[in-house]
Amino acid sequence: MANPRDYPEEIWGIEDPRITYVPELEQFAVAYTSFARGGPGVSLALTKDFRTFERYGVIMPPEDKDAALLPRRINGYWALIHRPMTTTGAHMWISYSPDLRHWGSHKVILQARRGGWWDANKIGLCSPPIETPKGWLTIYHGVRQTASGSIYRLGLALFDLEHPEICLQRGNSWIFGPDAPYERSGDVHDVVFPCGQTIGADGDTINLYYGAADSSVALATGRIRCLLTWLDANSSAGDGTEQ
Repeated sequence: MANPRDYPEEIWGIEDPRITYVPELEQFAVAYTSFARGGPGVSLALTKDFRTFERYGVIMPPEDKDAALLPRRINGYWALIHRPMTTTGAHMWISYSPDLRHWGSHKVILQARRGGWWDANKIGLCSPPIETPKGWLTIYHGVRQTASGSIYRLGLALFDLEHPEICLQRGNSWIFGPDAPYERSGDVHDVVFPCGQTIGADGDTINLYYGAADSSVALATGRIRCLLTWLDANSSAGDGTEQ
């Protein structure tokens, strides 16, 4: 058990780990939100066995969260998708690093839309992006503010394989939202929020594990090829910054 005094950035807890297996390192990279007095930041740890961890500490300072590492280098650099809070809102960014410790070349890759969209004002990465022949298939969450509270729903976007800051497709509507009683009612109502998935032996079946109403963990299954087909029929091309 880690001593909180050894990791002051975690003194108020950790949450929402996104786990990526990195073949080059033969390790799992765990990007997670660490909480301290300064607010939530993004921390990184590496592990081979989930018993011992090499902590890199905070790699994106507060206020930042919803992060995952891509499983391979892009043009020689590691790439991290994350969601800082800025004066312009809560959008998805990508940053690059030569060593997993020093990060730069920060770019917005997907903006929260404005107005009456399901993903207006606040978005963030869900589970780690999935590498497909067409691009990085990415599930993200959007938060719609209503008179009775927030609604967390999921949408899809596709990013270029070698230039993941370029959004190729973005779904025009949400694909998965709270519907079942355990998703509608709980500690936080109307929330579906995944942080991870597994891919079946066929390379197509996706098992999506998600938090339901902040009260239970649920499982949804689907197929990657169906998600890509849906994007082809229900998306707008561009850089992901349409408002």
